[in-house]
Amino acid sequence: MATKHEQILHYIDELPIGEKISVRQIAKAMSVSEGTAYRAIKDAENKGYVSTIERVGTIRIERKKKENIEKLTFAEVVNIVEGQVVGGRAGLHKTLNKFVIGAMKLEAMMRYTGPGNLLIVGNRTKAHEHALKAGAAVLVTGGFDIEDHVKKLADKLQLPVISTSYDTFTVATMINRAIYDQLIKKEIILVEDILTPVESTIFLKTTDKASQWHTYNRETMHSRYPVVDNSMKIQGMVTSKDVMGQNPETPIEKIMTKNPMAVSGKTSVASAAHMMVWEGIEVIPVTDDSNRLEGIISRQDVLKALQMNQRQPQVGETLDDIVTNQMVMTKGKLKGDDIYRCEVSPQMTNHLGTISYGVFTTIVTEAANRILRGYKKGDLVVENMTIYFIKPVQIDSTLEIFPKVLEVGRKFGKVDVEVFNEGILVGKAMMMCQLIDRH
Repeated sequence: MATKHEQILHYIDELPIGEKISVRQIAKAMSVSEGTAYRAIKDAENKGYVSTIERVGTIRIERKKKENIEKLTFAEVVNIVEGQVVGGRAGLHKTLNKFVIGAMKLEAMMRYTGPGNLLIVGNRTKAHEHALKAGAAVLVTGGFDIEDHVKKLADKLQLPVISTSYDTFTVATMINRAIYDQLIKKEIILVEDILTPVESTIFLKTTDKASQWHTYNRETMHSRYPVVDNSMKIQGMVTSKDVMGQNPETPIEKIMTKNPMAVSGKTSVASAAHMMVWEGIEVIPVTDDSNRLEGIISRQDVLKALQMNQRQPQVGETLDDIVTNQMVMTKGKLKGDDIYRCEVSPQMTNHLGTISYGVFTTIVTEAANRILRGYKKGDLVVENMTIYFIKPVQIDSTLEIFPKVLEVGRKFGKVDVEVFNEGILVGKAMMMCQLIDRH
């Protein structure tokens, strides 16, 4: 039977898009305490079908698909520009397709404005009216008030009219930045994107006998299964090692490995990969906040996802991307010596105009990664690193990075990296890396 928390989440999910939600209203409708209602609303917000907007309240929004994450709702725009909704609140859940800056004559402006657009404009009442009639929402910059008849039209058409004190250029920059951040997040693969859902997962109950493991093993050729209780809460994992030599009538509960490692759907695949390699685990159960089984991920799933991610076109650059893209390889005098060159750009410096410690760390890590790829196909995770910052490096300098593999094994590699500027040693790093093999 579903818990009260799950019942409230189901109730919220069934509400119409655009419906306003309050803690008191949910508590009354579901006969629960306000604390229970508040926790459920927060959970719904985390799951992406509820949004809380300052000075507006909490509303039911359309749940976003991951592939459309770069699209913003008008509710999110209100948050980004620290605006006030002065009309058309019922349309806040709608998605913004593109924004149009109204810095031209009315007729020209309307040629670019249509359904799903957001017109960013100043104190131009005619433009507000025409945009709403064309199916677009309106964002009024400069803190101007909006005519009452425009507010009524917005309410009637359920298209938001938002007022912000920022100027047009600042607002456009803020919205662009938000979309850009979303694009970067889009590239991070989460466990929930690759898991085998519980409906397709073979699992054992604590009350099952060891003979059930043998039955599943013959059917699937797999040797590891999660073990759950009657509430679907994860209790353990059972493997061939646990079952070997046991009486077929022995309860699974007696032989399973208790308190197994588990991950949540929001864990990044990179973190899960690290955990699996470090602990030598082939399969990890995926659980929800209540420790209920949601599915499993295997090492093959994780490695396939990491390989796919490398082939994806980059649509949003992180600081690491900017730094590593600047690194160019040249061959050294000795055979097998790889030297990397990197220009110190303004984004890579601290407030003193010298290279930041974080960027320097990224440079030496990337150099180690690249040289180890010559020995092993795959990714690395730095287990420990000692860095010596010997001299500050000025903006516009060219660094020469010399990575040297000291030792490489099946799962680990030791790398020494020296960094020079104009022939002078400016930094040195020694690192131990864990290798995530893709074979």
